[in-house]
Amino acid sequence: MKAVLTRAAALRGQKLSEFVLDCARRDAVDAILDQRTFLLDAEQHERFLAMLDSPPAPSEPLQELFRRKPAWEC
Repeated sequence: MKAVLTRAAALRGQKLSEFVLDCARRDAVDAILDQRTFLLDAEQHERFLAMLDSPPAPSEPLQELFRRKPAWEC
């Protein structure tokens, strides 16, 4: 594992400790942003729930994508 991390750090021109801290910081920011809370008034909340209850129909390109055989089965 250390060899992989050292190689990745070298590719970015960083010391191993800098690389590890930078990656950890980015993951920490992502984790925080994934857990963001947002507040809605009653009307906005009802509209939000209505949108969740009635998602748009899948588009034709998306349906076509789902009909395609996966690359690993070709």
